[in-house]
Amino acid sequence: VAGLGNYGLWGTRHSVGMAVLDRLARQLAVAEGWRADRQCCADVALATACSLELLLLKPRRFMNLNGLSVASAAEIYNLHPEDIYLVHDDLDKALGKVAIKLGGSARGHNGVRSCISALHSNEMTRLRVGIGRP
Repeated sequence: VAGLGNYGLWGTRHSVGMAVLDRLARQLAVAEGWRADRQCCADVALATACSLELLLLKPRRFMNLNGLSVASAAEIYNLHPEDIYLVHDDLDKALGKVAIKLGGSARGHNGVRSCISALHSNEMTRLRVGIGRP
């Protein structure tokens, strides 16, 4: 599960993917388990939910380069694009509304575009979190 955003710009609308992962880590009782992984240039935490092993990932890059971290983690942890969930902001959704989407285009989202390019696939499942228009 990769939370897309701009690392270091906490609290901004476009880093909502990382905020969702922080919340998920707290709910799964692994919030203290975040560690920097230099190989994939990301903060990672391991968790278990409903008998599934999860790798939570927050890329340590700006949004348009998030895909490099996601692709590195996929290689290191032997994941396929269809195993990956991207959590990211969506300007076209009202604030707080969410939608799940499987595959398709990036719809103008630079972080998703970066992931599609780096993974050479668009088969990731996406949790789109509405941030509304300014």
